[in-house]
Amino acid sequence: MRTLNMLAFDLGASNGRAICGRFDGNKLTLTELYRFENSITSLRGRMYWDILRLYRELICGFSVFGRAGFGPLDSFGIDTWGVDYGLIDKNGRLLGNPVCYRNSTDEDMEAVWKTVSKRELFDRTGIASLNFNTLYQLYARSRENDAPLEKASCMLMMPDLLGYFLTGEKAAEYTNATTGMMVNYRTKSWDTELMKKLGLPEHILPEMDRAGKIRGSLEEAVACEAGINRAAFATVGTHDTASAVAAIPGKGSFAFCSSGTWSLFGVETDSAIINDSVFEANFSNEGTVQGGCRPLKNIMGLWIIQECRREWKRQGRNYSWDDIVHMAEAEKPLRSIIDPDYHEFFKAGDMPEKIVRFCRRTGQPVPETDGQIARAIYESLALKYKWALERLEEIKGHKIETLNIVGGGIQNKLLNRMAANAAGRQVITGPIEGAAIGNLLMQAVALGELSGIEDVREVVRRSETTEVYEPDNSPAWQDAYGKLLSILEE
Repeated sequence: MRTLNMLAFDLGASNGRAICGRFDGNKLTLTELYRFENSITSLRGRMYWDILRLYRELICGFSVFGRAGFGPLDSFGIDTWGVDYGLIDKNGRLLGNPVCYRNSTDEDMEAVWKTVSKRELFDRTGIASLNFNTLYQLYARSRENDAPLEKASCMLMMPDLLGYFLTGEKAAEYTNATTGMMVNYRTKSWDTELMKKLGLPEHILPEMDRAGKIRGSLEEAVACEAGINRAAFATVGTHDTASAVAAIPGKGSFAFCSSGTWSLFGVETDSAIINDSVFEANFSNEGTVQGGCRPLKNIMGLWIIQECRREWKRQGRNYSWDDIVHMAEAEKPLRSIIDPDYHEFFKAGDMPEKIVRFCRRTGQPVPETDGQIARAIYESLALKYKWALERLEEIKGHKIETLNIVGGGIQNKLLNRMAANAAGRQVITGPIEGAAIGNLLMQAVALGELSGIEDVREVVRRSETTEVYEPDNSPAWQDAYGKLLSILEE
């Protein structure tokens, strides 16, 4: 076969990339063409995503591809974080910048429960109650008589919104749609009855499609501006975690962790697991590219150390990521433990002081240096991985042999070692560009060159290298885990 030229736009909450994937029928080779910042814009007490700037960055990514000399572009796909969305009016125009999920509050969530209980929501959708779920965001706007919501004729999740700007095609891809708590796990389609119960406009929900299909192509005006051909728009796992999990080369009984701003920690199943254990552990059954489910836990990941780094820079200490790891390595192990999912850590700002207050409140040694704070974050994250693994074993009913970690977080080898030691089992890391690789290979499925997930993972095994970390089974980690469990019970 001829070599396919594909372009993955992989957008996270802090940055985005345009990555070219060239597939010769055997191996996939990657070239990062373009990288750009993504950040929250605060305006009058509300946080937004600058969607028009992101659109311009995607045009730039296409332009860089056009100048790279690879030849015509066969296809492109877009993946982003979940839950956030934009609203389109009856004339097909954008109704304001998308609101950021970090505006969400527990009060918004609890207001929904007065009409539909937390347990009924889980039993219908299989999704954990997190205050930023799309359903809760929409209900909060409805209670405020929000003008854009009242005028909306269509709601598009972030990757679908960007795809609409580029192609004019409106649809919702399954994996990202499931993150919003509005998809019925039995029918795997929108739960319009749930929307009606809450008085939400079900007419704004677009048709749903699946990864591995062609949705449309670049509009002529966009292609001309970018200087490329009218490439096919492939529906991929538009939720970045779904794409990352598709690229995991694991075999047998493994759990996955997509490590970045969040640590998305789970397993794959053919269907949702709905029981008391899953509900009480607040796990979600999000969608997979093959149409199944990912019972997983959203763990507050590297966001905490990212926020610390921002604060340290504000105070004049501009550390590199390597500096922070080296400072952490130099400190005494397992001195202070935090719960990464403590509600105060969800909010931006003054993160080092929040960690100090947490340790003081829980009767632990208070971190006195930046290195002690960093070490506490990394060790606590590794211990929360162990907690999540144990919950997953309860859910699946058998032991999980290995933990496969993908994403940018695997560049932190200290955290990888800690994860193996805390979990007490083998950790396999790679690939780093998991989301982009999953995105690209599902484009190959859409183009008819691969047949499904097994083909995708076989290509990953041929194309990418992994690294293995063996646990040292130190009793100190078990003692520290007991401390975390005590904190979680408070």
